[in-house]
Amino acid sequence: MSAAKPEIPHQSPVIPEMLTEDTKIKFRCYKGISCFNACCKNIDIQLTPYDIYRLKTRLGMTTDEFLPKYTYPFEMDAQGLPGVKLAPVEDGTACQFMTEEGCSVYEDRPTSCRYYPLGLLSMRKKDSAIDEQGYAMVVEDHCKGHFEDREITIRDYRKEQGCDEYDKHSRGWRQLILKKKSAGPTIGKLSDMSLQLFFMASYHIDQFQKFVTSDQFQSNYDLDPELVEKLKTDQVEVIEFGQKFLKQILFGEKMFEEKEGAQKDRAKRLKEKSEIIRKAAQQSAEDFARKQEGNEA
Repeated sequence: MSAAKPEIPHQSPVIPEMLTEDTKIKFRCYKGISCFNACCKNIDIQLTPYDIYRLKTRLGMTTDEFLPKYTYPFEMDAQGLPGVKLAPVEDGTACQFMTEEGCSVYEDRPTSCRYYPLGLLSMRKKDSAIDEQGYAMVVEDHCKGHFEDREITIRDYRKEQGCDEYDKHSRGWRQLILKKKSAGPTIGKLSDMSLQLFFMASYHIDQFQKFVTSDQFQSNYDLDPELVEKLKTDQVEVIEFGQKFLKQILFGEKMFEEKEGAQKDRAKRLKEKSEIIRKAAQQSAEDFARKQEGNEA
């Protein structure tokens, strides 16, 4: 992860009214409107795994390159669940992709940019296994798009902005976050290992792809060979596999069968690794002590 940056104050007054896809809104944004680019000058944009995939692919970068240059981490809940936000320009609040002509990555812009001026809401009723999706209108003082003479349903606006494809690959991840927040302290504080796995499966797509296609992973889980081949070549498949993998890690939902003896073998490897680390730490302490004695002499 890159070094954490301070939270950016972001004034986005949300009208407290649940809207549906049939709701008509009045909005239009285009080059030439007086507020053009204003919403890109003070960003607070959380990225989904699919957002990261689209952006880093467009830029021809690996996640190793993309994450430290264009994002910064933050905690999504009190238990430290890691999230990632789009980093603004250095010493500023504007989006790095903003130009005088508009967004330089417009075709691959993040989900929240596509939805603007709508806020996407996900809610899950108590004892319900599925979430309900709704929308809220975000009205900022600088935005003049609300005064344009065009009415459009949220359904058509979503289609116009290409939201369907993004939601298709992100809804499972949002449901995962919603379930984690709803569970609260009932699942306890996640271990450092679980948090690291969450970060890798959600954001470090290249590294997670290597992890799940490795011989060691294949020796632990009984996966369909056809799926394994897809994971080697299709990172969208990797993202969706990661969502299922995290359900198993975070909530104990049996998404993939472990091979017989895998848990025992994994425990043995962890024990061997712990012993190696312990011996290395002990050796380091002894070497340091000898060096100190030599200095004192």
